[in-house]
Amino acid sequence: MYESDGSIMVYWHALDIQDSSPCQHLRCAPPAGLSSGMVLVFDIPQKGTNITVSEVLKEHRDAITDIAAELGQAPVRAFNFLCVWDSLEQLIVTGALVPSWTCSSVRLWNGIVAAGYGNGQIRLYEAATGSLRAEVGAHARWIYALDLAPATGKLLSGAEDSFVHVWKLSRNPDTDDVEIEHCHAECVTDTQICGARFCDPEGNSFAVTGYDLSEIFCYSQV
Repeated sequence: MYESDGSIMVYWHALDIQDSSPCQHLRCAPPAGLSSGMVLVFDIPQKGTNITVSEVLKEHRDAITDIAAELGQAPVRAFNFLCVWDSLEQLIVTGALVPSWTCSSVRLWNGIVAAGYGNGQIRLYEAATGSLRAEVGAHARWIYALDLAPATGKLLSGAEDSFVHVWKLSRNPDTDDVEIEHCHAECVTDTQICGARFCDPEGNSFAVTGYDLSEIFCYSQV
């Protein structure tokens, strides 16, 4: 773990041999997912660097591929299995989803879980129940990156097909249906996109990079 500007490493955690596989996915802190399926929860003080492992969650049987969090809820993905935790303490819902297709990325916004899959689909689930609310064939190949703009509900997706798409998530106030609308697309020619992030909370700009690239491409709305 590093300071927010990346200048100083403040903590490191040595994994047991059985958990040190190169396919582990240490996505973020305080929770970190391992290839064994375990999730480590860290206790981070407001001041100082006395960081400790406070809990180990063992609900998953497969490697953790991504973790997201939003004010008290944290969906965790392992292969094609979803667990939603309340403050990483109480398990709310579990479910097996899209058999044979790996979920490579997951994001959470206003109680909606957005998940990207190896078949190019984006699926939207209700975090409280795990029920499928919407799905879209977003890409022709494997989705490697999802990001959400918290202020607007814009969803960014990037995949092996060289495309990055911007979507808009919303709830219909009359029916409570979860809706997804396509807003924009960009093609990074001959590039397998492996990373994409919004640069501001409103989603007016985003950055993209690809496999075996040293460049980061930045786009902004004009």
